[in-house]
Amino acid sequence: MYVNKILPHRRVSRRRFLEIAASITAMCSVRTELWATEERGGIPYKSFGSTGEKVSAIGLGGYHIGRPSDEESLRIIRTAIDGGINFMDNCWDYNDGASEVKMGKALRDGYRQKVFLMSKIDGRDKKTAAAQIEESLRRLATDHIDLMQMHEVIRMNDPERVFASGGGMEALLEAKKAGKIRFIGFTGHKSPDIHLHMLKTADEHNFRLDAVLMPVNVMDAHFESFVGKVMPVLVEKKIAIQTMKPIGGGVILQSKTVSAPECLRFAMSQPSDVVITGCDSLEMVQQALNTARNFKPMTQEELASLLGRTAAAAAQGKFEMYKTTSSFDGTAHNPQWLGS
Repeated sequence: MYVNKILPHRRVSRRRFLEIAASITAMCSVRTELWATEERGGIPYKSFGSTGEKVSAIGLGGYHIGRPSDEESLRIIRTAIDGGINFMDNCWDYNDGASEVKMGKALRDGYRQKVFLMSKIDGRDKKTAAAQIEESLRRLATDHIDLMQMHEVIRMNDPERVFASGGGMEALLEAKKAGKIRFIGFTGHKSPDIHLHMLKTADEHNFRLDAVLMPVNVMDAHFESFVGKVMPVLVEKKIAIQTMKPIGGGVILQSKTVSAPECLRFAMSQPSDVVITGCDSLEMVQQALNTARNFKPMTQEELASLLGRTAAAAAQGKFEMYKTTSSFDGTAHNPQWLGS
């Protein structure tokens, strides 16, 4: 097992940064050995855990797609796909369903067959979860979703609710049996310990999760770290790794310690299968495509240098408010989404 303690420090030595960078490099080495990377149209593609699927190293985030007009969102999505991005992220609750509707429209005319489509639901009970699955299928105008994930596992009792008798997992399993979804995973942004609890709960129910989504960025390594605590477990279990918030919705850039391309390159240098990045303009899509096409993994020295640059800003979670506040907890503000 690799180093799984990356803790906040006020003053951290260069030796510590090198240790963290070495841990990341070691995980990347193992991941590359197990699932070799290939390229399609200049975009790196990776095996998606143990699913047998290949996905682009960068995925298109679904939340930001709900912001532009229908016409602009269609251009953004199709430009991403035409450019080589095949991983499409979405969620039942994004922008009151507008994100799924807009993506569904963009995936017409043969585009659906070109992508690996992922969405998420919030329902913790079977009835609510089943209704949300059906609504996502309708909005996305598809007869199946490649990966459906239990969204916002951010409370320590969420795993028990999901796996309880009559819980949301029963709806996911029935949908999978019916061919409406192919793979099952979960997401969360709050605490690596909650992710570990969800993985443990799945093991206790003899259930193998296909994929996990978590925030990973230049700040994460210093504070309540998903890279430090959760990623080594996923690598060991060969579960597909999705990461999000590489730029933290732009908030990380406010630290004045790192640029957007550096943020994406850092996230892509982790042993993840896909880095999901939000794009609400064609300019942002092009930036993501350029970063992917010109990608070279950070060396251990480069990782250490970047970690050193961001340590002070990251130490208290100031630029990761999704961990430290409830501002980003959609299901906390809308508990009805969880169901009974």
